[in-house]
Amino acid sequence: MVLITENYFRRTNMGNIYRDMTLENLDESYIGKELKVAGWVENIRDHGGVSFIDLRDMYGVLQVVIRDTELLKGIKKEESISVEGLMEQRDEETYNPKIKSGTIELEAHKITTLGQVYTQLPFEIQTSKEVREDVRLKYRYLDLRNEKVKDNILFRSKVIAYLRQKMTEMGFVEIQTPILCASSPEGARDYIVPSRRYKGKFYALPQAPQQYKQLLMVSGIDKYFQIAPCFRDEDARADRSPGEFYQLDFEMSFATQEDVFKIGEEVLTSTFEKFAPEGYEVTKAPYPIISYKQAMLEFGSDKPDLRNPLRIIDVTDFFQKCTFKPFIGKTVRAIKVHANMSKGFHEKLLKFATGIGMGGLGYLEVLEDGSYKGPIDKFIPDELKEEFKTIAGLSTGDTIFFMADKEERAAFFAGQIRTELGTKLDLIEKNAYRFCYVNDFPMFEKDPETKKIGFTHNPFSMPQGGLEALNTKDPLDILAYQYDIVCNGVELSSGAVRNHDMQIMVKAFEIAGYDEEVLKAKFGALYNAFQFGAPPHAGMAPGVDRMIMLLRNEENIREVIAFPMSGTAQDLMCGAPNEVTEQQLREVHIKVRD
Repeated sequence: MVLITENYFRRTNMGNIYRDMTLENLDESYIGKELKVAGWVENIRDHGGVSFIDLRDMYGVLQVVIRDTELLKGIKKEESISVEGLMEQRDEETYNPKIKSGTIELEAHKITTLGQVYTQLPFEIQTSKEVREDVRLKYRYLDLRNEKVKDNILFRSKVIAYLRQKMTEMGFVEIQTPILCASSPEGARDYIVPSRRYKGKFYALPQAPQQYKQLLMVSGIDKYFQIAPCFRDEDARADRSPGEFYQLDFEMSFATQEDVFKIGEEVLTSTFEKFAPEGYEVTKAPYPIISYKQAMLEFGSDKPDLRNPLRIIDVTDFFQKCTFKPFIGKTVRAIKVHANMSKGFHEKLLKFATGIGMGGLGYLEVLEDGSYKGPIDKFIPDELKEEFKTIAGLSTGDTIFFMADKEERAAFFAGQIRTELGTKLDLIEKNAYRFCYVNDFPMFEKDPETKKIGFTHNPFSMPQGGLEALNTKDPLDILAYQYDIVCNGVELSSGAVRNHDMQIMVKAFEIAGYDEEVLKAKFGALYNAFQFGAPPHAGMAPGVDRMIMLLRNEENIREVIAFPMSGTAQDLMCGAPNEVTEQQLREVHIKVRD
């Protein structure tokens, strides 16, 4: 039995002392009612004898009319205030269709200042996105008052809530994995945390929940997910926030690559269709599947932007039969374009090519009579010109550009020229999110400096061909069951069918230079767990920050993070990284060297 006291009744039935309601629901039905509202002073306007305040809270804006000028005394922009007054109809000629409350206003009878502004604002809130980023980040709590900045963060909240709902509906169980974990010798640089209790030993912040989610599969959890925080000591890029990021991490037992593809398609298509700007098209399942080898050939990148219709072709073999010395012995890639291009366009494209490190940019134009025009024409024997037209699929009005170098650099240059042509010629599909999978990544690669074999992508991936491939094939010829999801040229997710066999794991790490003792020391949990009936399992982890950046059409990922670090990996608002006391260092057995 609950005893209902007089104080309880009074407390639950009295209004909030600052406001009766928030601003989003105010409409003409409140005309003639006494109301109390609260928010920030967005703007003050003096119209000679009568003044106006635009009052803003998280949900909306309301015009407050002040006929008693004494009430306005001392009030400054961006102070938080509470206003009591009578709701009125605005004069029709003063309606503001841009806001929901644009036909009403509150006549102020009492204004109470709740939070004063004591110093000059560092920038105007309504134009904060035009301010230098370092200033915005130093005063991020003010920047977040800007409607567009705030809306990005509220939008992020809605997307994450939907992702959770969607994954739960598909039978996945949300489980949080540890933030303090063991450092591992692969991947990006760890953030390390010294141990107070264990002198000379360190924790690491997780680069991803990789080992833990695999151990969950061994433990019998069938389908796991979490909105996982990940920490990597990497430099910033437009699509990568330094320090930390979030991903929709999921893993499935008794699953194949195709099973993961279906889940990825279901959750991403559904999310993008729900939250994409009006009029945008989203790739339907099944997504195109492009091998890594094909991607590097046709797109010059393992992050292909399928909105660009241009494709790269390989003409290496053909040009070994020609007399153009700069192409002989090199990988030669070409891009065909059907467009009118002026001399000035060619000059700008050449300047771009030399700017990315190319020695030049050869090209041919196909004239009306079928002949070629361009600096390379004279190096193609007459008897081979028809063959080249067939190989390249050329027709009248086409222009074909050439990139030649070592294979890796030729692919890079071709990818850059493809993107530049697509952008400058306005060929990129508008208002679309184009997804694809890239798979069949090489399992191993050779370090160009040390010449040692190492993992290319993810050391916990299953090699195609299993133990037999590891024992019999050249490591550089072994492919892995690894895959990425790419959207509009942005890598959204990486994933893999995991290596769940201890013998295969030992051999794969041996090839990469880690003996079994290192494997036991650094990945002991997986090494031991795989001896107790580990199921086959697979998963992936789409990046939440990047998804939201794409959905909001933002160029910089920091625009969709509430409190991001700067591009130099600093928290300019709170002052991190900062110095700590000698006592703090002593407690964790650390001495800073000069």
